[in-house]
Amino acid sequence: MQIRSAVAATSPATASQAMEHFRAKLSYEADASDVAADLAAGVAACVLVDCRRPELYAAGHLPGAINLPHRRITAAVVDELIPDECTLIVTYCAGPHCNASTKGALRFAALGRPVKEMPGGIDGWRRENLPIEQ
Repeated sequence: MQIRSAVAATSPATASQAMEHFRAKLSYEADASDVAADLAAGVAACVLVDCRRPELYAAGHLPGAINLPHRRITAAVVDELIPDECTLIVTYCAGPHCNASTKGALRFAALGRPVKEMPGGIDGWRRENLPIEQ
């Protein structure tokens, strides 16, 4: 009896399809180590937005991040907190078990702002032993 592969049950994308998919994925996501490298280098290309509740932000957040829970992201609030010349907003939340950063990124995009999400959130940040502010 031949065992069938669960992985190969659905044919893989062509190399060119895969390349386009992964290129697009990188347009939507920012890796924690890349964000940390930009912070360490003093690159001011983005505003970090912690989309969690204020008490979670107060307990620890990424250096320089502002707290803006996704439910509070409105045009008026964003115009007050984030300058129009901001080239990129990076949202994050607690981690893979949380979708506050996805909801926040969607709201920023709906407002016409350039945005990426940091998968893994603060949990992934901590797993890489990166600095936390309180």
